[in-house]
Amino acid sequence: MAHHISAKKRIRSSEAKRVENRYYAKTMRNALRDFRALEDKAVATEKLPKMLSTIDKLAKRSVIHKNKASNLKSQLMKKVQAM
Repeated sequence: MAHHISAKKRIRSSEAKRVENRYYAKTMRNALRDFRALEDKAVATEKLPKMLSTIDKLAKRSVIHKNKASNLKSQLMKKVQAM
């Protein structure tokens, strides 16, 4: 158990950030699953910019790694082009 006030605060804030990051990561995974299930190219093309923006925001906040974000974006764009 931490003894210093700053260490106790760090534990509290780390836990709060962990919970928030898990929420955003899970939300992104659900959105990816729904996007990958799309069959219509017009709908996918319409939703692609919002999905890419979401991925970029999570990478900026360090919820996901920037390379993972790049890989995800690349996969999504390839999928839309292949439709």
